[in-house]
Amino acid sequence: MDPITFSIIRHRLFRIVDEAVITLKHVSGSAITNEGHDLMVSLYRADGSLLMGGVGFLHHLTSAAEACKSIINKFNSDINENDVFLLNCPYTAALHTSDVYLVAPIHSEGKLVAWSACFVHVYDIGAMNPGGFSPESLDIFTEGFSSPGLKIVDRGEIRKDVMDTLLNMVRSPEMVALDISSMIACNNVARDRMQGLVKKYGISIVDEACSNLIDQSEDLLRERLLELPDGSWESRQYFNVKDETYKVILKMTKSKDTLSFDFSGSSPQSKYGINCSKWASWGGLFAPLFPLLCYDITWNEGVIKPIEMKAPEGTVVNATRPAPVSIATVGAIQAVNNAACTCISKMLSASDKYKNEATAVWHGSHFAIFMFGKNQRSSDSIGILTETFGGAAGARSIGDGVDVGGEIPNPISRMANVETMEWTFPVRYLFRRRLKDSGGPGTYRGGAGAEFAITPHDAPDGGINYVVSGKGTSYPMSEGLAGGYPGAPSRYTWIKNQKKNSDRCLSDDLLVGSNSYEGDKENISWGVFPLFGNDYLHVRWNGGGGYGDPLKRDLKSLEKDVNEGLVSENAAKEIYGAIIINGQVDLEQSVILRKNILNNRVRGGGS
Repeated sequence: MDPITFSIIRHRLFRIVDEAVITLKHVSGSAITNEGHDLMVSLYRADGSLLMGGVGFLHHLTSAAEACKSIINKFNSDINENDVFLLNCPYTAALHTSDVYLVAPIHSEGKLVAWSACFVHVYDIGAMNPGGFSPESLDIFTEGFSSPGLKIVDRGEIRKDVMDTLLNMVRSPEMVALDISSMIACNNVARDRMQGLVKKYGISIVDEACSNLIDQSEDLLRERLLELPDGSWESRQYFNVKDETYKVILKMTKSKDTLSFDFSGSSPQSKYGINCSKWASWGGLFAPLFPLLCYDITWNEGVIKPIEMKAPEGTVVNATRPAPVSIATVGAIQAVNNAACTCISKMLSASDKYKNEATAVWHGSHFAIFMFGKNQRSSDSIGILTETFGGAAGARSIGDGVDVGGEIPNPISRMANVETMEWTFPVRYLFRRRLKDSGGPGTYRGGAGAEFAITPHDAPDGGINYVVSGKGTSYPMSEGLAGGYPGAPSRYTWIKNQKKNSDRCLSDDLLVGSNSYEGDKENISWGVFPLFGNDYLHVRWNGGGGYGDPLKRDLKSLEKDVNEGLVSENAAKEIYGAIIINGQVDLEQSVILRKNILNNRVRGGGS
């Protein structure tokens, strides 16, 4: 078709998605949505296949396609203009019950021409624990309301019976209603703008442009794969829940213009909610694939066609119903993300043309702290501390990772400012800062993670409760690359303080396990805990993985890291082989030390 018309339609599709995202954020009243950007909006073809993937959490682009296809099969002849359907069953398409999809058909002249789909992590889903993360759930039946598909808007009218039923099963129904309303508004905007596009150019022209756009993406990805070397690459992810260790094993094979992901050998499904379903793993591997291999290619069905996946049933990456999955997004799915990122980056590193696109793992453990209780205004308050979206970038072959630099699976993630969190919950932040020695050592250092501490403040009930679902405390999950070390693991410390001490910040001694700070310290990682009285919660989250041998890091860069508080003098000496005293690097002694460390390696003496 005419290339100018094609280009105009392509850009209009981008703008439709962008405007729908803006609508979703403006209507939503949840910080996790409008601050953290835990959302997704995309367009789909009439058959449910992905047409235009939007920003937000990229796991959902392919899963929402399955949601559209499921609705098409389920409702068939009962799909009308201005309908909206809801789906949040993890064993049908969703990632976990809290991630509610609203999908809407788009008609023109009475013909179904496309679908729009969006999701947010709803304020509450009626699970065992407020907010939806339920570490104590042993099956999906206690993880909240779950639907394989129902019609929530019929021909433009909200079905009051359906809405009343949903709101009757959740805490804070007014906030859940706002979440659902924001998604309905989002789909309305997408439908209106898509209908305007079709009206201007005609059904056949827009359909041809959409078909060509998918073909273009497939051709571009296959061409890129042909430029990359054939071979197989492997990655392993370990994570712990209580005293049990789970693993996700990935072997990625590239042959000509196809790419296959094989998760055989991964652990059997868990009794805990860190499992994920097949479609969640499918979306999980695409979350890093889209930005790493398709950064200049439109994310649509054409990108999906050259990809295959094998995920054995009954494993943590393809659990069978009714296994619990409420922690999936920061559990097995995150491990799938990390493993796929590593394998793809290993392949890129093997190419002279694309080696600069390779990256170590970003934000490997993706901790999550959900809080629930009464806020300062004596209203119910449920939500996540948005620091989970702060992340830490992995290092690349051309430079250090960005400190607190987000995450690959969500290009627009961010954390809210401290004031927003203190307004949302009855807590006071003692500090929030970059974490020393957290970024993975390497020729290029992984981005630093961060740490914060909070204590109850102006809480009508004396405090608030919180859910910790933090695997990744025993094993570092932010893998390094090309000899780089992993980022430091996360840690959660409950300080039980009997004395009034609210004006004092936690000392750095806490980080090294000193007993100089008043209060009993307990490392926690899984479950529901209280934050009451004068207690503190101290959270440190992982840094990004490093890239390359730490002994090859530029000494002046290390000197700067030490002076900025990102690397300790001890770590500079023991890991990087650099002598830094009083902020000054001793070049001569550092060269000698590095030679000694390297000689020790050759003799088999470790690092």
